[in-house]
Amino acid sequence: MATADLDLCYLSANEAIAAFKAKMLSPVELMVAIIARIEAVNPVINALTHSYFERALEQARKAEAKYQKTDGRLGALEGVPLVIKDLHPIKGHITTLGSKAFADYRPDYTAPTVARLLRAGAILHAQSTTPEFGSKGCTSSPLWGITYNPWNRAYSAGGSSGGSAAAQSSGMTILADGTDGGGSIRTPAAANGVFGYKPPFGRNPLDVGVALEDFVSYGPITRSVADAALMQNVTSGRHADDICSLRNKLRLPDSFEGIKGWRIAFSMDLGYFEIDPVLQKNTLAALDIFRGLGCEVHEVDIDWDLSVLDVFTTHWECMMAASFADILPRWRYEFDPWVTAIIERGMCHDAARGYRLKQTRGEMYRRIEPILEHYDILLCPTTAIPAIAPDHDHEDPDFRINGKIVSPAIQMFLTYPFNLLGQLPAASVPSGYCPNSDIPTGLQIIARSYDDLRVLRAAAAYEAANPWRGKRPDL
Repeated sequence: MATADLDLCYLSANEAIAAFKAKMLSPVELMVAIIARIEAVNPVINALTHSYFERALEQARKAEAKYQKTDGRLGALEGVPLVIKDLHPIKGHITTLGSKAFADYRPDYTAPTVARLLRAGAILHAQSTTPEFGSKGCTSSPLWGITYNPWNRAYSAGGSSGGSAAAQSSGMTILADGTDGGGSIRTPAAANGVFGYKPPFGRNPLDVGVALEDFVSYGPITRSVADAALMQNVTSGRHADDICSLRNKLRLPDSFEGIKGWRIAFSMDLGYFEIDPVLQKNTLAALDIFRGLGCEVHEVDIDWDLSVLDVFTTHWECMMAASFADILPRWRYEFDPWVTAIIERGMCHDAARGYRLKQTRGEMYRRIEPILEHYDILLCPTTAIPAIAPDHDHEDPDFRINGKIVSPAIQMFLTYPFNLLGQLPAASVPSGYCPNSDIPTGLQIIARSYDDLRVLRAAAAYEAANPWRGKRPDL
């Protein structure tokens, strides 16, 4: 692929739109470059499922015509290539959820955030891979196989929005969406060296399949903070399908003020995680960047413990059982064995235990709330280790970090506590690379409840001081 065409594939959405408006680039040219990139690298990465190239080119031609008109009505994302996670309903499109049980499923509705992105003129050219039902931290499924990390194919792209993040880092799209129910946006963003944002619960409407689920958020996976803000301005706001969607729509700015003078809290382990030395080193280096921006950085003791892990796993097992236990008898032997196991565990939990989870979540918030009120943001690593195997065993009884046995299912990610406290906005920004594998690592930014602007402002300042878009995987 020519260098100029490859450079097109790594444009930000804001850059592409500006070039469209200046008539320096056509949406058709961009889509042709993206399709060529997909044909070259997706067979190696396996980040996309169904593709819609002919229709995407036709839509790009229509977008081009709009840009040619001096009085054309343009959507906020007019002509920008977009991939949608193959977990998110799109009316009339096969939406597989990564499962053989849904290999031919065509929903009769579209998730609200997806509908808003498409109405804003973004062009759906492909869907991205997900583990079955978005259920684990590496993207592999019985239906689609393994999605590999573009930086080093010996490792996972992360999960469960691993396809979207891998498509971003490998130049197969300009915009991508994801869902985050335990870190499913932030962890693959970290593993792929891109930006991932988990909006606070209610900021973006959920679809009817996960109604009232305050662990889960739909959100953007992008190569820049500004692109995430651009997507959020399209997707956020009240929707009639979601009673929890917030009535007051937050309008994010095109650019962000600096953060000089901010007081920043930092925790390496949130009280109970084991952290790989590479992550510790990269996190400390990222803290120095914030100090260079004129911030005070103070280490804090959050004092959480393994009860947080118990709360998350119990809730996730109950949710999986409630959603899929009815089809287990038919599909048990064609499900990912991990999916079968967590459904069966979820069927054994009682209602009293389920309610006690709320009490633990309340205690979690009581411990962190004074920190969030006293400091502008909280920083911690996004993951506890740089990367996992592409076919990581989520029930490995000997999974270790720093020589200590830890839960192989979720304890390598510092993201899920902030799904238990879903009202807190959280993002992952690139923090460096693992010297032995070239796999990127991530830094997590968290703010007080519903303070999206503070998270994105900090991320934008960090991005300006430590640009991450210059380095690309060698594909």
